[in-house]
Amino acid sequence: MFINYITLMLINLVAGLFLLAGYLYFGLNHTNQKRWVPGFGMTGAIALVLGLHMIFTWPVIGSYNIAYGETTVLFGILFIGTAIALAQGWDLLTVAIYGFFAGLTAIVIGVRIINLGLTRNPLLSGIGFILAGLGGVFAAPTLYFQSIRTLQIIGTIVLVAAALIFAFTGYLAYWGHLTDYSNWKPLPMQTR
Repeated sequence: MFINYITLMLINLVAGLFLLAGYLYFGLNHTNQKRWVPGFGMTGAIALVLGLHMIFTWPVIGSYNIAYGETTVLFGILFIGTAIALAQGWDLLTVAIYGFFAGLTAIVIGVRIINLGLTRNPLLSGIGFILAGLGGVFAAPTLYFQSIRTLQIIGTIVLVAAALIFAFTGYLAYWGHLTDYSNWKPLPMQTR
């Protein structure tokens, strides 16, 4: 039996995507930027720790460690960078540029998940990755053109759609994992 905490990664991603959508819609042009620091920091910390563990230990089967682990590291460091930048009053442009490349990675992985038929629902999972990736790809233009409210609204819709897909996937996975792992015992407790 392997360790599977992709459920936690997914729900942390959901919280982060909703937080980012909220920031994009309500906070981007607001004077009090520091109010968003705790949410970005918490989400980023959980993502970074879990993602790093996954990419260094490969606790799940095959390429899922790449798809979920590496994108979670990118997501985590983006959110930690955002939290630090907002706390210090720094410009978010360099974070958004990093987000562009992280977003491209998510898009490529989403397309490849669909192509390879990975996950129980490859089309839905792939679309979730693609939409989340689009959020990263368009972060810099949305940041640069803050006066165009339409970009913020479209970005918010895309991020919420991605969050809803991952929420459906994550909560359904929790439902299944509680059954799948109900009889699992750690190695020291297993008897022959």
